Amino acid sequence: MKKLMTGNEAIAYGAYLAGVRVGAAYPGTPSTEIMESFAKYPGVSSEWAPNEKVALDVGTGAAYAGTRALVAMKHVGVNVAADSLFYGVYTGLKGGLVIVTADDPDMHSSQNEQDNRNYARFAKLPMLEPADSEEAKQFVGLALDMSEKFDTPVMLRSVTRLSHSSSPVEMSAAAPPPLPAEPPLYDRNIPKYVMVPAYARQRHPVIEERLKKLAAYADSSPLNRLEPGNGSLGIIAAGVAYQYAREVFPEATFLKLGMVYPLPAKLIREFAARVQTILVVEELDPFFEEQIRLMGIDVRGKDVFPVTGELTPGLVRRYAAEAGLLEETDETTEVTTAAALAALPIRPPMLCPGCGHRGLFHVLREAGVVVLGDIGCYTLGAAPPLSALHTCGCMGASIGVAHGVARAGVKDRTVAVIGDSTFFHSGIHPLINVLYNNSSVTTIITDNSVTAMTGHQQHPGTGITLQGQQTKAVQLEKFVRSIGYEKVDVCDPYDMDNLAEVLTGHLKSEQPSVIIAARPCVLHIREKNKPPFVDPDECTDCGTCLELGCPPLMQEEDHVSIDPLLCNGCGICMQVCPVGAIIRE
Repeated sequence: MKKLMTGNEAIAYGAYLAGVRVGAAYPGTPSTEIMESFAKYPGVSSEWAPNEKVALDVGTGAAYAGTRALVAMKHVGVNVAADSLFYGVYTGLKGGLVIVTADDPDMHSSQNEQDNRNYARFAKLPMLEPADSEEAKQFVGLALDMSEKFDTPVMLRSVTRLSHSSSPVEMSAAAPPPLPAEPPLYDRNIPKYVMVPAYARQRHPVIEERLKKLAAYADSSPLNRLEPGNGSLGIIAAGVAYQYAREVFPEATFLKLGMVYPLPAKLIREFAARVQTILVVEELDPFFEEQIRLMGIDVRGKDVFPVTGELTPGLVRRYAAEAGLLEETDETTEVTTAAALAALPIRPPMLCPGCGHRGLFHVLREAGVVVLGDIGCYTLGAAPPLSALHTCGCMGASIGVAHGVARAGVKDRTVAVIGDSTFFHSGIHPLINVLYNNSSVTTIITDNSVTAMTGHQQHPGTGITLQGQQTKAVQLEKFVRSIGYEKVDVCDPYDMDNLAEVLTGHLKSEQPSVIIAARPCVLHIREKNKPPFVDPDECTDCGTCLELGCPPLMQEEDHVSIDPLLCNGCGICMQVCPVGAIIRE
């Protein structure tokens, strides 16, 4: 029997079938659904960690103990987990460990589009890349087998299109391997697992020798296969790029790579001898192309395809025609990019109706402060008409950046804004740094009681685990006070007058301070109050309420109106109207 599954669901299913018993992740698009799906299987431990490094340490510990483990994260999460990734490659493991990196070409929901195939080469570990959901399921088990055979973590690379697209997956009638009758004893192997310099020096030659064995394995592995076609054009591709190329060049000879590092050098040379021209089709970096050229093999690649953005069959066809590899047809000249379809009006991302962040950013804009921002829903405070967030780099950066700006001695008043989940992820240490170095930074924690932007996942402040168990919730105010902050206030961002008054007091203070803007995410709690309405006789059409950027507020011919179906009834627009034209019955 077959079932349609997304790539993320298939990865989770493959992990369960392969006997993974421990899973850990931090939610991040496009990887989030992997651990959510895995958590539904019986007999597994599946959890949200505060950040990706913690998740990888959890997976590494489980593998040290002999249990198969799965760790999932989006591409930039690997940056956070890099320390743990590199030591795990040195120590090796007892049980299998698969690390999923879900890359995001074209930056659908990310601050960059880094190509994490480079991490495999950098950290010196094998990487697999499936091309559809069935392969995603299968590759998890193969990666775990490889992990245990070669004593190394194995990375599995997905991309947004694979993670969120569905294709048929063969369902298995077999049950996953049973748990051992007795819990295993821990393997106390100090020279292998304790990475002080003396032992780490002994491990480095082991890694180099392992890479040679992995390269030999790649040449004979069924993960990489030759697909015969005509001898004029040969294509090397992997993952979703293989699917696009297969559609555009049905007659070509293909080298389909499932193991994308180390590359199968012998197989590539055999392939090169069969064809006249070699075309490498890959998204983002010329990862394959550069390594193949170093083998002395001439290929075409980034002279045909761009180094930025994701590919589509239409784009592959168009670029190939422009390079003279295909005859131009109506199909190759048709408009294929999203930007070219923009006869449709653009709908920019915006804060939801009733979002507490809207009141906060209105107050910050009115106060004229420089706002150092972070990753989360509140990043939308940068968008017009609010335009009240002035930096955004990576998770947890806002507080450290604000401290640096304060140290530079700028004339402007500044605040750092960070969400509750992001604070637990990577905001605690910079908040301690502000206190330790006695900086006059005001940090605003936008507490919406959930990890909202990635789909309402739990975090250490919610008191509920991924698998729905009640646990101890970290109280933000108590925590901030416990590390030494004395000036701490909790405000409701719906009450903008009070919030503005509190903010003014903090900005006048010279001591490090924290404001917790606490208002649950409206989409999570589904709370809705009676919508107000605009009295057209009183409305002066001044546009003040429209500066909130709230979707229910609409410009009519000579006044503003409110769509009651969209309105959450938060009442923020009533507070900003200068003539009191927005009222409730």
